[in-house]
Amino acid sequence: MSRIDATFARLKSQGRKALIPFVTAGYPFADITPALMHAMVAGGADVIELGVPFSDPSADGPVIQKAGDKALAFGIGLSQVLAMVAEFRKTNSNTPVVLMGYANPVERYDQKHAASLAAGTPGGPFVRDAAAAGVDGVLIVDYPPEECEAFAADLRAHQIDLIFLLAPTSTDARMAQVARVASGYVYYVSLKGVTGSGALDTDAVEAMLPRIRAHISVPVGVGFGIRDAATARTIARVADAVVIGSRIIQLLEHQPRAQVAATAQAFLAEIRQAMDA
Repeated sequence: MSRIDATFARLKSQGRKALIPFVTAGYPFADITPALMHAMVAGGADVIELGVPFSDPSADGPVIQKAGDKALAFGIGLSQVLAMVAEFRKTNSNTPVVLMGYANPVERYDQKHAASLAAGTPGGPFVRDAAAAGVDGVLIVDYPPEECEAFAADLRAHQIDLIFLLAPTSTDARMAQVARVASGYVYYVSLKGVTGSGALDTDAVEAMLPRIRAHISVPVGVGFGIRDAATARTIARVADAVVIGSRIIQLLEHQPRAQVAATAQAFLAEIRQAMDA
């Protein structure tokens, strides 16, 4: 059982839902991410999604794009992100960590590190090094399910889950494709558009979830548009997990270094309390 599976099983036994915050690795300061991750756990995070900075994101709105640009300017790439996870793992062996990003950094990583892979080692360098660092899940926005069954198998062999996005426009056929390879959980993008855009229609989310669950057996998390405790509580009533990203990035943007961790912890504690109420 993966750490993600164990986390959702524990929460289900407690009658609780997962709180999954997203932050961009290396933001708002290059070296603050491990401390920020610990603070989010202290605030009530059950799973952490860590964004891998990329120069050409297709699903990120302006808030997360700006955070990614700043992290890239600090020199943060996939190697540095894996090092951050490894640092976090020195004192936290329980909280699942999911890397969220795009195909280009992963494939470039494999190209650069191919020579370091021992003959006969299953998977590629990224899968090997992600497992060694303590990564529990991978969400690659631009990897369609029908083209990554081998990648999913390599990840599973290393106890890493492959997570997929679903959207309001996802067809039954697409959900069935996702169901064949997805593990850990699926992430339902509740809005048409990019992160941080639009107002969340909670009635539409509630209506969509039974359709998703007709195809998907793993837990369903909902994100895009969740910005406050009231909305998180509403979504937690119908979903298995609440994912919050852009709002956290906004709150951290102008914080001095000494206040970054405390700001994230306080915000998530408010969300956690509302979800558990």
